[in-house]
Amino acid sequence: MQLTRRNLLIGAAGLAVAPRGPRRPGDPFTLGVASGDPTPDGVVLWTRLAPHPLAEDGHGGMPSRDVDVEWQLAEDERFTRLVRTGTVTARRSWAHSVHAEPAGLQPGREYFYRFRTAGHVSPAGRTRTAPAPGTAPDLMFATVSCSNYEQGYFTGYRRVTELQPDAVLHLGDYIYEYAPGGYKAADGMVVRPHTEGRCQTLTDYRRRHAQYKTDGDLRALHAMAPWITVNDDHEVENNWAGTHAGTSHAPGFAERKRAGYRAYYEHMPLRRTSVPRGSRIQLYRRLSWGSLATIHVLDTRQVRDDQPCDDGVRLDCDERLDAGRVLAGPEQRRWLASGLRSSGARWNLLAQQIFMAQHDYHLGPGKELLVDTWDGYAAERDRVLGDVVASGARNPVVLTGDVHAHYASDLLTNFDDPDSRRVGVELVTTSITSDGDGYDDAAGRAVELAENPHIAYADQRRGFVMCRLTPRELRADFHTMPYVSKRNAPDTVAASFTVADGAHRLSRSAVSPRRQQAAVAEAPR
Repeated sequence: MQLTRRNLLIGAAGLAVAPRGPRRPGDPFTLGVASGDPTPDGVVLWTRLAPHPLAEDGHGGMPSRDVDVEWQLAEDERFTRLVRTGTVTARRSWAHSVHAEPAGLQPGREYFYRFRTAGHVSPAGRTRTAPAPGTAPDLMFATVSCSNYEQGYFTGYRRVTELQPDAVLHLGDYIYEYAPGGYKAADGMVVRPHTEGRCQTLTDYRRRHAQYKTDGDLRALHAMAPWITVNDDHEVENNWAGTHAGTSHAPGFAERKRAGYRAYYEHMPLRRTSVPRGSRIQLYRRLSWGSLATIHVLDTRQVRDDQPCDDGVRLDCDERLDAGRVLAGPEQRRWLASGLRSSGARWNLLAQQIFMAQHDYHLGPGKELLVDTWDGYAAERDRVLGDVVASGARNPVVLTGDVHAHYASDLLTNFDDPDSRRVGVELVTTSITSDGDGYDDAAGRAVELAENPHIAYADQRRGFVMCRLTPRELRADFHTMPYVSKRNAPDTVAASFTVADGAHRLSRSAVSPRRQQAAVAEAPR
């Protein structure tokens, strides 16, 4: 069979026999391959060896010794034009994960990669380097978040793969830590159960990450394009904040955080600069796409104060207004402000986790706000938005996940004054599966839009956001799916918005028919 890009994707997704032939017994590449954090001359290549992904000891059925793994990077899908090769030791202490960082590559180029060990060859992956400084080719990227394995099939990942983006931004909640049935969707449905037990130990988190990567649609998207990832809360524990545990009152939160972060690094295409040190991990970082875009990746969990007013959705919570409350923290704020001031990019993308715009759920006097978002840290939000304005950075766009719903909003210097200065825009992606099938709540949406005039769009269904960025404009297509409780759901573009260069505000666009992808027959899994 000829190894075409389409066959590469089908093989990576597990939807047909991979072009390189059937899997051999003891194949260690069951969790697939991934790439991430592209630069003009390099990228991260990832895999993890695990012939038995859900082995009870968390080591994936690997022997109790380190294993050497060869990686190959080529210009073509057949690997006849190799440009870089190397060997990495997959260490048992790091769950036999592999993070290779080839350098000296050509900017703005597509590459293909794979791994070899003990006579086994991994699936092939496709990646690309960032464009050269001073160039501004268009960028098509997807934003995704919140994929609860129990609450649906990861068809949204497959639909993104079919659109062949240049990059994928995962904005948090890649896994969920709950015991089977521990987090109830709105419809109460459990589509497929989690591994046993709530994640408490490193073994638990490793097995949970491995379980998620047994999903063929997730593996296919990892193999299609480089990812830029950042965690939110469920990679450790629901609604944790800094040194404070979330909704679990079990002792040993610091140990859980260390375990969660170690497992997160082991399973993500992150650079060595993000190797966890104890219970800390360096995740805020900056990437460039030529002169078109600078991507400022923020971390909104590790240094924040505990949520005010006992967390949750709270009416008239004055504690949230305390000027001393911290979310991003002074060090990260200085880093962000400096990067914005020095950015010469046409667009500045702030990739982060939680709703930044004010979001009042209560119709009438008083404010009912979700205080796990920036609304619980209002003074810190004012400081960050003030830094954005003062920097003079061009075209700020905040990219957000977390809330299991689509939103498109303008960001204002004063959300209580609709005529106040526009700082930029916020594009919030809904969940891939979390909270189940979702719904179209016209009455609830009317309240949200009436009480929050800066919010232009809200949608409670599942899906993702696909963006096309050019020097002239950003176009955001909000994709939704009618269900995730069954496989192979179709997707449609429910709404489209553009932001013109220099406009700092959203414009509603007509939904154009997107290019139809050739149908892929679903094989039994």
